[in-house]
Amino acid sequence: MAPRPAPTARRIRIGAELRRLRERAGMTAAAAATSLGTTQAQISNIEANRFGVSAERVHTLAHIYGCTDQPLVDALADMAADRTRGWWEEYRDTLPPRLLDLAEMEHHATAVRVTQVINIPGLLQTPEHARALFREAVPALRPHEIEYRISHRIKRQAILYREQPPPYTAIVHEAALRMQFGGREVARAQLHHLAEISEQPTITVRVIPFNGTSFPTTGHAVDYFHGPVPALDTVEVDTAHGSELIDGVGRLEMYRLVLDRMEAVALKPTPSLDLIHRITEDI
Repeated sequence: MAPRPAPTARRIRIGAELRRLRERAGMTAAAAATSLGTTQAQISNIEANRFGVSAERVHTLAHIYGCTDQPLVDALADMAADRTRGWWEEYRDTLPPRLLDLAEMEHHATAVRVTQVINIPGLLQTPEHARALFREAVPALRPHEIEYRISHRIKRQAILYREQPPPYTAIVHEAALRMQFGGREVARAQLHHLAEISEQPTITVRVIPFNGTSFPTTGHAVDYFHGPVPALDTVEVDTAHGSELIDGVGRLEMYRLVLDRMEAVALKPTPSLDLIHRITEDI
């Protein structure tokens, strides 16, 4: 038997959400299996994403669990029915799984909010800026590994140019605008690109200036992906030791609050663009 393809982040999420529905119903896996007419092992395998699950079975399980949130159930069923192989799968053997998860989350998001302190957000980077960042990676990347990452990053940017792109909001600290990764010319080209792309109607760039009086974050990069319903939102937090996908209700609410507070202290889009232009002239 051929090995099952590695599960994607969204398919893993289906199992996790079905487990949450069961637990909210106060039902054991054994009781759920009895109601479904199957075995406890099969319920466990569905929740752990060892087995796939059909849209019909999602509806059946939701009924057994007494879930009345029909938009959530329908969204989970749509996710289960979607067997499309994403473009990012071509990188499965060449890039870390979390980079594939990131591309998948962006592709399916209904809206994206990100915050960066030191770097320009990946979807807004030029290839030269990205190459300069990857050359500084620890542990060091080999030349072909750098090129794989640049290719992957450029393909991710396609969501911004779709016929109906998701609204994209980037909250960037002034420090990220003043970093000269790759040297003066690369930095100037990056800021020119940032200013140009920020004028697209679906892209909002807001800058937190150095003279701000508040900074409600620890400095970690945060990507917030809005799902088809709020319960299916996902956060990716990027740290020095790697990234983490977060989907717990309480933690999602916390990161929404963090992003709201950061937007509240950031400059509006027009003053942000003015600041980008001034820094470009200073470099």
